[in-house]
Amino acid sequence: MPVTSPPTEPVEWVAITFPGPTLGTGVATPLGELVEAKTVRVLDAVVVHKAADGTVTEGELADETSAFDPVEGEVLELVSHADLATIADRLANDTTTLVLVWENRWVAGFADAVRAAGGSVLAHDRVSPDDVARALAVEVAAAPVDGSGA
Repeated sequence: MPVTSPPTEPVEWVAITFPGPTLGTGVATPLGELVEAKTVRVLDAVVVHKAADGTVTEGELADETSAFDPVEGEVLELVSHADLATIADRLANDTTTLVLVWENRWVAGFADAVRAAGGSVLAHDRVSPDDVARALAVEVAAAPVDGSGA
């Protein structure tokens, strides 16, 4: 699909790994629903296969399975071969990985208000749910037993 407009909202990438030689097609429908609801706009989608012998191949999502056909996106080739090689180095053998680059459209109203007020993003990062769970467990363990907060 041709580029219709440049991204104006935060853009992120994610690599999702599945065991075996094929993608987990069960994620196709929920991903399509995110796109249809304009929660995200897919800007690039690439698949990396790491065979049992460690051989790495890469391809376009459209060439993998028809399950992802309803997921509309713009293939901008934002993920380079060097990026994919770095990802492949971290993969276990006999896995298939979906690499997505998407624009977070859900934040559009807030981002527009920030820009209108002359603001800009100073920093942005993602915190994994596992890290949050560990931090919460430490807080709970450190909390006084009597609930006094002291």
